[in-house]
Amino acid sequence: MGEFAALIHNENIKIYSRVRTWVMLFILAVMSMLFPVLMYFTSGSPESMMGLWDTFQTTVSIAFFLNTIFTVVVASDSVASEFSWGTIKLLLIRPWSRTKILVSKYISLVLFSLLSTAVLIAFAYGSSLMFSSSAEAGMSTMRDMSPAEYSFLDLFCRYVEMFLTAALAFMVSSVFRASGLAIGLSLFIMFTKNIFLMIFSPERYEWAKYLIFTHMDLRGYMVSSVGPGGVTLWFSVAVLAVYYVLFLLVSWYVFRKRDVAA
Repeated sequence: MGEFAALIHNENIKIYSRVRTWVMLFILAVMSMLFPVLMYFTSGSPESMMGLWDTFQTTVSIAFFLNTIFTVVVASDSVASEFSWGTIKLLLIRPWSRTKILVSKYISLVLFSLLSTAVLIAFAYGSSLMFSSSAEAGMSTMRDMSPAEYSFLDLFCRYVEMFLTAALAFMVSSVFRASGLAIGLSLFIMFTKNIFLMIFSPERYEWAKYLIFTHMDLRGYMVSSVGPGGVTLWFSVAVLAVYYVLFLLVSWYVFRKRDVAA
């Protein structure tokens, strides 16, 4: 267990020793802090100022796009960079199995996604607290939830979507050893999933209920118990879980069988 922890630590060093990582976290922090300031100075009058949770949720909805992009960049580079730099051979001569190496990389990715999300929350909430009308003002409660509960549930749904997008990028990075392809494909899906949902609507096609695009955005269940095509929340969760396991299994299988000399 200690050796595995050291392996995870080694992967974290690879991530955080790069200037790029700190630049991404800095940009995320600045943008999360900047949006409440902009909304405050463009509100015009105290009466038109947004409340704390309105400001916080608006900031999160914008800044989370950056959070997803930065996490996808780290996920895409996690495995592909080892092959492009030739350092994968140095890893495989160590007394660690390929499975442990891949799992340590994935755990490091998840830890980065949690850190970046925590940075976003801390700066967005702190700035919203300073540049909003009052802690009491905010969005109306929905489905018996307080504004704070609604905001953080919305945030959790966004994180789930990012989590799956990062898993897809990690799989593409492992299979094709190309970080550019992994980044491009993941961002393409992130920005076009709603278009696919319109074209392959589960209201028209029964088989569309089993597409990942149909279920990635779980925020609809915050206002309704029925999802696209009349499915339930647990159906959506089950579909996403199947795709998630599939992404990781494909990554694991290909990485174990990969000929590093090729």
